[in-house]
Amino acid sequence: MTDTMTLDSYLAAGGVLTNPSNVPPRYRAELLKLMATFVDSELAGAAGFADVINLGPGIKERIAAAKIVLEKTDHANRVLNIMGEFGADTERYANHHPWTARLSREADIGATRSEHDMRLAVFNYPFSGWTDAVIMNLLMSRAVAEQLAEYSTISYQPLAEAFRSIAPIEVHHGELAMEGAIKLIERGETEQMQVSIDYWWPRVAVSFGGDDPKRFELLRSLGLRRNNNSSLRERWSQTMDDTLKTLGLKTPL
Repeated sequence: MTDTMTLDSYLAAGGVLTNPSNVPPRYRAELLKLMATFVDSELAGAAGFADVINLGPGIKERIAAAKIVLEKTDHANRVLNIMGEFGADTERYANHHPWTARLSREADIGATRSEHDMRLAVFNYPFSGWTDAVIMNLLMSRAVAEQLAEYSTISYQPLAEAFRSIAPIEVHHGELAMEGAIKLIERGETEQMQVSIDYWWPRVAVSFGGDDPKRFELLRSLGLRRNNNSSLRERWSQTMDDTLKTLGLKTPL
């Protein structure tokens, strides 16, 4: 950054920051919010999958679920370490936190966050069984892929690098879900799969959030966003529509 260029201008021009010492307060607040949402969602997601490991119909399926739990927890830890460099209170992520807390299946909270943490609303709903968990993973893993593609280019370089290393592992979680879905179809569980699709589709879709043009312009000027939420949601919707068609399943109307 040149002596005559302000930090805001530097970021708006595509500049990157590399350590907490030169991060302005507004930028720090937005970055911490982004990281907390990711960490809390990964830990809550891992807790949910941990509860269904033993529901897997075979050893391979249980290994896949356990792998997802391990890797999501590791991803949370990677980003939590970066949060710690900003002085965030990482002690609140102790084992006593209610990561397994869930609402009822019938609850409809839209994009509202939990009173406990910053997890995405979708991670407040429980699984109804193995088939349900596979379908949620199939839909959500693609949503995570879209979000990580967006965050892998942010202006805080250490976090962007962390997201780039995490992204292919999260993509593999989707591949595991696809394998699980194919096996479920072979077992004749198409009807139950469609029920789960109808349940999870709107809840995953709302996890992208709404569009606030003023806020988006702020984040874009800070180098923390490039595409708005509706663009990410539309890409996810199209990709998942194509995926479900290959499985002989339908996107909810």
